[in-house]
Amino acid sequence: MEPVEINAGKYYLRALRADDRVDDRPAVLEGFTDPISRRWLAHIAVYDLASAGAYIAQRAVDWENETRFSWAVADQLTGALLGEVLLKELDLGAGVGEAGCWTHPSARGQGLATEALGAMIRFGFGGLGLREIFYRHETANTGSAKVAARLGFSQVEVVDGTTVLHLRND
Repeated sequence: MEPVEINAGKYYLRALRADDRVDDRPAVLEGFTDPISRRWLAHIAVYDLASAGAYIAQRAVDWENETRFSWAVADQLTGALLGEVLLKELDLGAGVGEAGCWTHPSARGQGLATEALGAMIRFGFGGLGLREIFYRHETANTGSAKVAARLGFSQVEVVDGTTVLHLRND
């Protein structure tokens, strides 16, 4: 599938890019090397511009393979990358996926994750026909817990310090 663009009100959701017109690599690098991001996203191996480029290239492959759909959350006016929202662990046949997100340090605390995830979830339910979307976060990550609550996710369980929530399209 080709990447789908979404107008998310204050934000514009588009594919991550690293080309001659738009280069998201510096913002991806800043986002994943920030101390707060490192705490919650230590499993993401982005440490320099080359690994940021590899991260972006993998997102394009994921779209082609329909295994993960990822959107850069961009400022409507400048196009600057402010974060990312994604649907991963996709099983389009079963109608399930898992939501995820990260926010650039400069954009935290402004409602970006809630607004962008909300738009992505609406697309997942309406455009992709998903029936259920999961969301996981470390239990200590109060920011993620607040985002999940604002979007209406319900807790399913807590496993090894990770809270698992879900949202159904009934």
